[in-house]
Amino acid sequence: MKELTLEATLDNIPEVTAFVDGLLEEQDCPMKAQIQIDVAIDEIFSNIARYAYKGGKGNATVRVEMEKNPAAVRITFADNGIPYNPLEQDDPDITLSADDRPIGGLGIFVVKKTMDDLHYAYRDGKNILCIRKKIGKT
Repeated sequence: MKELTLEATLDNIPEVTAFVDGLLEEQDCPMKAQIQIDVAIDEIFSNIARYAYKGGKGNATVRVEMEKNPAAVRITFADNGIPYNPLEQDDPDITLSADDRPIGGLGIFVVKKTMDDLHYAYRDGKNILCIRKKIGKT
């Protein structure tokens, strides 16, 4: 398990992505899975940066755990911000045109569709969002 804690800002998304990508590359993660994980990181970390601390400052921790048999990665995002479960958000109606669809919700929808497992909990004053993606060669 590897862990990175840093200020929850949009400017730190590349650092989080590079941290995770380095670990994925050590596991020979397929490029398609890595790109899907990178999109999930961007969405989740940007939501923490924008909304968790109501315009104030705070940290976020990203923990990466590799699993074997089957090969998978589990990434946990934790922050001390206001309680919010993004998984409870209604999926957007993607049958509507972009002009007719309300703004927001598409990013977490993509995360839900591309990750193999997602869990949210609010524990000990922390939002904890965990994503899991199989990275074994298929």
